[in-house]
Amino acid sequence: MGVLTLGADRAAGYRACVEQRPDRRTPAASTAVPAVSAAPSRLGEVEVRRSARRRRTVTAYREHGRTVVLIPAAFSAAEERRWVDQMVAKLQTREERRRRTLGSDEALMSRAEELSAAHLEGRAVPASVRWVENQNRRWGSCTPADRTIRLSGRLRGMPQFVVDYVLVHELAHLLEPSHSARFWSLVRTYPDADRALGFLEGVEYGTGRTLPPGGPDDDELEPGAVD
Repeated sequence: MGVLTLGADRAAGYRACVEQRPDRRTPAASTAVPAVSAAPSRLGEVEVRRSARRRRTVTAYREHGRTVVLIPAAFSAAEERRWVDQMVAKLQTREERRRRTLGSDEALMSRAEELSAAHLEGRAVPASVRWVENQNRRWGSCTPADRTIRLSGRLRGMPQFVVDYVLVHELAHLLEPSHSARFWSLVRTYPDADRALGFLEGVEYGTGRTLPPGGPDDDELEPGAVD
């Protein structure tokens, strides 16, 4: 899931997003209108969601085959159109750039090998690394028994340091299956680990998709897999 966020709200997080802060003051009185869906773009259907809690940021991301744009409730109709067009264009550019880099499973595997060598002394050796589209709540998963790693397609279009973090996270599971202190010490050999984790958590918070502890999970996880 690619997410583009432009803004001052710290939608820190673990997921794909584009964000920007409009250079304007929030009006004293709300000019909010009901959420609307814009005309289809190259990214498919565009859904606009207004939020009274959102003051100074505009966020765009991909969700279930459509583009979602989050805007402050106080935006006028004209501001909505301008920002939706801008954010959709930015998201398209980012996704196209991502497809040229880590678009294939082969490229993802190559990047995982590079990260293992750089941060895990080459000890994490995956048998395969691939994109999957059936992980809607997990960013990645790993099956230590057969050394396979899967990354959620929702990560497509996210910043490189975020995708790299998820790869390192799953690579670390090849060396330590549980989320033990040893596991996290391995993950934090990646210098942008905390930054990336914050980004993904912010994406989840900003889109209201945070999964409560013990709550339901709609992901398909293979036998023996960990996330």
